[in-house]
Amino acid sequence: VQLQASGGGLVQTGGSLKLSCAASGRAFSNYLMGWFRQTPGKEREFVTAISRSGGYTLYADSVKGRFTISRDNAKNTVYLQMNSLKPEDTAVYYCAAGLSGNMRLSISYNNWGQGTQVTVSS
Repeated sequence: VQLQASGGGLVQTGGSLKLSCAASGRAFSNYLMGWFRQTPGKEREFVTAISRSGGYTLYADSVKGRFTISRDNAKNTVYLQMNSLKPEDTAVYYCAAGLSGNMRLSISYNNWGQGTQVTVSS
């Protein structure tokens, strides 16, 4: 599956953004989907993940209550709604697809999108 992330941009503290990740290829609903983020000089960080059906979600403590992941299997798309954004949320955000494994770990995902920049100004 190939992934294309979009929706990043510049927003003020407290603002909102919605990222999208469109998948091409077959059997999107077979994939666990995740969002990770990375800043220069740091390792890629888990943000959130969602199960194949969308019925189960995981969040990093740093985004819990502010971010919401969802998916539309009919549209082959996963979304990340980000509210109450903070400057520390500034990063390149990557969507990822995997078939199995610990959803919090990047090694569980073998398909990655190109990343979309999110910048939160203070």
